[in-house]
Amino acid sequence: MVSTSSGPGGTAFVLGGGGVLGAAEVGMLRALVEHGVRPDLVVGTSVGAVNGALVAADPTPAAVEQLRSVWEELASSGIFAGSMFARMGTLVRTRTHLHPREPLRDLLAAHLPVQTFAELQVPFQCVAASIERAAEHWFSDGSLLDAVLASCAVPGLLPPVEIDGEHFLDGGLVHSIPVGRAVALGAGTIYVLHVGRIDRPLRPPTRPWEVATVAFEIARRHRFAGDLAALPPGVTVHVLPSGDTAPPGAANLRYRDFSAVRDRIDRAHAAAREYLDRTEGA
Repeated sequence: MVSTSSGPGGTAFVLGGGGVLGAAEVGMLRALVEHGVRPDLVVGTSVGAVNGALVAADPTPAAVEQLRSVWEELASSGIFAGSMFARMGTLVRTRTHLHPREPLRDLLAAHLPVQTFAELQVPFQCVAASIERAAEHWFSDGSLLDAVLASCAVPGLLPPVEIDGEHFLDGGLVHSIPVGRAVALGAGTIYVLHVGRIDRPLRPPTRPWEVATVAFEIARRHRFAGDLAALPPGVTVHVLPSGDTAPPGAANLRYRDFSAVRDRIDRAHAAAREYLDRTEGA
């Protein structure tokens, strides 16, 4: 079984949450592998758990290119498909969520080359929010598919995932960009892969639907900023740029819109590659 620590001074990839915007992380991963940066540890949240599990299973350039194909399949697979009436029908039947879990489970099962954490080439952990304990829970062993599904269980969109009698929701509720976890596991160099929202200045909401978005952004950025402020001596963090000149805001609520996936991957790849070129030459 692989170790769940990167070891003193190891390199960690930290992949944050953000739904469809997580396509940007694919471009960042491509830039990293092109520069010969290989992780000793991968930690992920929500969609970052999907990307993270796949790269931890096979951290090669070929596998990262395959991840792009996975995202293109996401755009056409109908994971969040269905008319408004179908979604309302699911909500009426379940009373808790708009979409069934099975399409996402089937897609991940088809693309994850291993079934358990122990089979991964690189140590990997992902986080979900425990309903019963109102606390974060880090998965590092057992079923990889169940853990990733738990980390991706967006409230209201997908059902909670039950594991050993405990119910879990999306990891972004408790740790959206888990730099602190990588530090706790011994990483010395950390590459932060995010979806671009932290680049967008926050302003007071002016419309009803902006209130929840702004409130959530405050919560997610507060913990991320706290993690960065509390870095121990000797730990280096690289926050890779997303390449988005107009960082996404409330438009992220259009969670079913995969039309910009290819462009988002390419912009993030170009921006991250330029950043890595600069840091290598510094």
